[in-house]
Amino acid sequence: MLFPISSLRESSELSLKDKFYHLSWMYIIFIVLLSCTGFFILYSAAGGSFQPYASKQIIRFCIFFVFMIGIALTDIRFWYKNAYLIYLAVLVLLIWVQIAGHVGMGAQRWINLGFMQLQPSEFMKIALVLALSRYLSFGSLQETQSMSYIVLPTLMVAIPAALVFKQPDLGTTVLLILGAVILYFLAGIQMWKFIAVGVAGLSIIPIGWHFLHDYQKNRVLIFLNPESDPSDKGYHILQSKITFGSGGIFGKGYLKGTQSGLNFLPEKHTDFIFTVFAEEFGLVGCLSLLVLFLCIIFYGFVIAFRSANLFGRLLVLGLSTNLFLYVFINIAMVLGLIPVVGVPLPMISYGGSIMLTLMISFGLIECVNVHNSVQIGRRIAYDY
Repeated sequence: MLFPISSLRESSELSLKDKFYHLSWMYIIFIVLLSCTGFFILYSAAGGSFQPYASKQIIRFCIFFVFMIGIALTDIRFWYKNAYLIYLAVLVLLIWVQIAGHVGMGAQRWINLGFMQLQPSEFMKIALVLALSRYLSFGSLQETQSMSYIVLPTLMVAIPAALVFKQPDLGTTVLLILGAVILYFLAGIQMWKFIAVGVAGLSIIPIGWHFLHDYQKNRVLIFLNPESDPSDKGYHILQSKITFGSGGIFGKGYLKGTQSGLNFLPEKHTDFIFTVFAEEFGLVGCLSLLVLFLCIIFYGFVIAFRSANLFGRLLVLGLSTNLFLYVFINIAMVLGLIPVVGVPLPMISYGGSIMLTLMISFGLIECVNVHNSVQIGRRIAYDY
């Protein structure tokens, strides 16, 4: 059985051995396959060398994998009880970034820990989903229909979004807001409220334009017409399209990419790594990678709907939605369908903070699967 269900006993009463049995090992296998794909393509991005990207990524994965399993075996009620504290702790880190954060590439987004650069905005994606899942799972269906009910969670979204936008990090800001909106919808918030907020958001775009940094404005303008500055501001997206298209149907072969091998493609180990993959493995390889992502997202949704409590369901749906948004925005970005916003490809792009964030997310999803019979918040009863 892919998703074992506890029958008579609460999942939290299971022994450690039983909890291991309740893990969805197929879900874990998909995660490992995706990570290994990342290792191979980072090896290629470095010109056929484990240094400096693949070796560090492998070490991080091995460490974070143990961390993921530990989170999965933790009682889900621990995460429910401490959801707000985790949110506040990450919010403090975001404030600390504004005060004494490390500046890199013109942005103040990191806290220097010596052995790695910690990016608190990545962890806010998890902390926000945790806090919103607890809040939205506590109230009754009638309460969710009132405008006053969504005031507090809206503030919970707006404050970190404003801090992240100020760093500046438009990509993460968009992810925070979109993830929250989708979670609202899944919790049963009425549709007309989304339409009202959407209309209000569109109406302030002309005002918001003036608050964008020059490089952010240039990204939008270059998105509309990348050929206007092909050797400078439009270089990234034009080279990305050339690299993607040069792979054809079946690709040029592993380690045989010319655009990436000759360093025509900037940021090929981070945001634009999907084009490196496309050049070497072609359309067939890209579709296979997308299927792997879809399997992980689909399994997440299955785990969510197996949960007997609304907190677990919302938590998994929110985290799985975050993964979908990562994939969608990154691929749309490198194909020139949306402006470049600096969103990495999950488990494929190089980076410590993003990998740790994702492994924590996977651990929480598995935690809901292991403890799917625990009753928290509004009860959801199923007959299995």
